Amino acid sequence: MTTTSSLLNRLFALDGKAALVTGAAGGIGRVLAASLAEAGATVAVHDLKPEMAQAGADYVTSTGGRAVPVTGNLADVQECRRIVEETVAALDRLDILINCAATNRRKPIVEVTEEDFDFISAVNIKAVYFLSQAAYPHMKAQGGGKIIHIGSINPFFALDTVSVYGLTKGAVVQVTKAMAVEWAADNIQVNCVAPGFMMTPLSKPVWEDENRARWFRTRIPMRRPGLPEELVGAVLLLASPASSYMSGQTIIVDGGFEAGGSWLKDTEFA
Repeated sequence: MTTTSSLLNRLFALDGKAALVTGAAGGIGRVLAASLAEAGATVAVHDLKPEMAQAGADYVTSTGGRAVPVTGNLADVQECRRIVEETVAALDRLDILINCAATNRRKPIVEVTEEDFDFISAVNIKAVYFLSQAAYPHMKAQGGGKIIHIGSINPFFALDTVSVYGLTKGAVVQVTKAMAVEWAADNIQVNCVAPGFMMTPLSKPVWEDENRARWFRTRIPMRRPGLPEELVGAVLLLASPASSYMSGQTIIVDGGFEAGGSWLKDTEFA
């Protein structure tokens, strides 16, 4: 008889797996990197600057995990390829790629410059595309792998001042499907996790703005921001054997935001 413990281990354990998490010094990235390590994986912790990558790796090791720092500018395609090769050289393989790094510049459409557009697009979609492309042959040679893109709810709900960010995240949702279709025969599952409004060091000033905080409270059914830790369950599902027949999907984690609102209750929080 299979026990609950052995079933969970078989489905969700990542022992012996090697993972690369981009943007892993950030609020979401480092939590995801630590969760993969806790599940048994060795994690390459990427960020732009050496001190940031090292800080992310130190955080993972402080929780008992195994990690190595990796640095590189994701706006450069050659750097993306080098990051993957460096990860494989350090860890001997690459089983899981989490494209977590992203950037944004909040501006009305009429104020967006070509440089703004190119800067946001380079990190949010171009890097996602070419990191995944570079990971593919390694995963294929190993007999399979997992690619997880961290998206956003912006493709499903437009907000002013984040038009470029939203369109890049919409592209992430679409390329998730394309990669899933092309690489299914190689036993590579590609999925996306779309966070809602999260509380991170970067978003904290937004939540401290009373006008914006009121807007959130009146529209999020759970009446609060999400925490990075609340993305862990979805990510571990998609990184583990538990999702062996899931591919091309986007899982929205947003406290019920996309589900809708209430005429009766929402105004109580205005």
